[in-house]
Amino acid sequence: MSYVIAIPASLAAACSELSEIGIAVTTAASAAAAPTMVLVAAGADEVSAAVADVFRAHAEQYQVLSAQASVFHQQFVAALAAGSHTYAGAEASNAVTMQGLLDAVNVPCQALLGRPLIGNGVNGAPGTGADGGAGGLLFGAGGAGGSGGPGQAGGRGGDAGLFGKGGAGGAGGSSLTKGGAGGAGGSSWLFGNGGSGGIGGTGQVDGGAGGAGGSAALFGSGGRGGIGGLGVDGVAGSGGLGGAGGVFGAGGVGGDGGLGVNNIGGAGGAGGHGGLLYGAGADGGDGGSGRVDGGAGGAGGRAGLLFGTGGSGGDGATGGENGGAGGAGGHAGWLFGAGGTGGAGGAGHLEGGTSGANGGVGGVGGSAGLLYGDGGTGGAGGIGHIKAGPGGAGGNAAILFGAGGDGGHGGASGTAGGAGGAGGSAGMLYGDGGNGGFGGSGGFAAPGDGGSGGSGGIAGLFGNGGEGGSGGMAVTGTGGDGGNGGNARLVGNGGGGGNAGTGTTEGKVGDGGTAGQIFGQSGPNGAR
Repeated sequence: MSYVIAIPASLAAACSELSEIGIAVTTAASAAAAPTMVLVAAGADEVSAAVADVFRAHAEQYQVLSAQASVFHQQFVAALAAGSHTYAGAEASNAVTMQGLLDAVNVPCQALLGRPLIGNGVNGAPGTGADGGAGGLLFGAGGAGGSGGPGQAGGRGGDAGLFGKGGAGGAGGSSLTKGGAGGAGGSSWLFGNGGSGGIGGTGQVDGGAGGAGGSAALFGSGGRGGIGGLGVDGVAGSGGLGGAGGVFGAGGVGGDGGLGVNNIGGAGGAGGHGGLLYGAGADGGDGGSGRVDGGAGGAGGRAGLLFGTGGSGGDGATGGENGGAGGAGGHAGWLFGAGGTGGAGGAGHLEGGTSGANGGVGGVGGSAGLLYGDGGTGGAGGIGHIKAGPGGAGGNAAILFGAGGDGGHGGASGTAGGAGGAGGSAGMLYGDGGNGGFGGSGGFAAPGDGGSGGSGGIAGLFGNGGEGGSGGMAVTGTGGDGGNGGNARLVGNGGGGGNAGTGTTEGKVGDGGTAGQIFGQSGPNGAR
């Protein structure tokens, strides 16, 4: 059996390049003929004449060899071109034969089941919002959904066959009022990813929502959610949900929220859940920025039933007045896996994000992370001109083994700083508690206090308590209180208390955590 692969188009391109090489060589040989073949002797003596004759003889031999090489080159190019034409003809003939065989298989399957056996689905026509056609039952990708007309939703992407990718959803149509929603992505079946959701349409008032990503059935990842549409005077469109992964596959990332030009940004879409047995949860989409309010971040997707990491929450967006809240981190798998990180709160000109989002739980009560897994880190609170957002709490670890997640830091503010998030608790058997987040600084623009530090998480039977977060600094107010250190249980050290925040009046120091009952040392109190 021959393993040579011939591509007619590549052969034709090679023939063209070889012809150009031959022309360049022939041109160079012709240019060298005149100065080398008609060589005048340097003097009238016999030696000069003999030297000139030798060089002329070499030049004549070179021209003879060049002519022979040119003939060979032309013959080689002609043979290669003939081979290219032969391959192209054979390919065209085979295509006709194969198309006939394909029609013989597809026609009865189409008549009986309404779908071909092999082939890609047809794309929906633009501007109609028509759904994409389904791919062949055996092999074939789904067709893309058609974009929507003015204010209309985009078409859904077509579903794939056993082997293939789901079609992308169509974009929503723009409108003078509300933009159309993006179409959902098509689903895959055995091997393949779900299709991406369509983008939401732009609206003079409200933006259209992004389409949800398509799901995967067995082996494959969920499709990404579509981006929310831009909203001019109203609420921007929210991002589409990420598609769920197959039995073995990751979820699709949530779509980002749309931009709110004069008002409110769209919320980010939640990340898709991981596969039934194995797969990571997907990240949530980020919120869209808004002139008034920023959109909230989407929650991270939950991991697969047995193994997998939870998805990170999306970040809240910046707002002219209020920043958006960060999305919660996704839960981990039932047996093994870490919780997802919480998204950061968005910055606000007048008021910071409402929270820095909670870190995802590493797994509790036999549902997620039963054996091992760390809690996710809490997201940071958003910066605010008047009020900063508090940091999110760290996620709790798995029941048996794992460390608690660290709390998020509080946001800084012109007045009162945000509080740090509490550290998550460790696994019951072994693990360290999470550290508390630092309090945010305050009092930059007006009298205000620093934020309190978060408390450290409680340790497992074997492990150390988490450190308390330091209180935030206050420029023209009272410094934030330090968070208390987490307690050890059986063997381990207590966490240190957080330091007091500085200010015109100092905050209180955090108390150190208690030592383990059998062995360990108590944590030191925080410093002033």
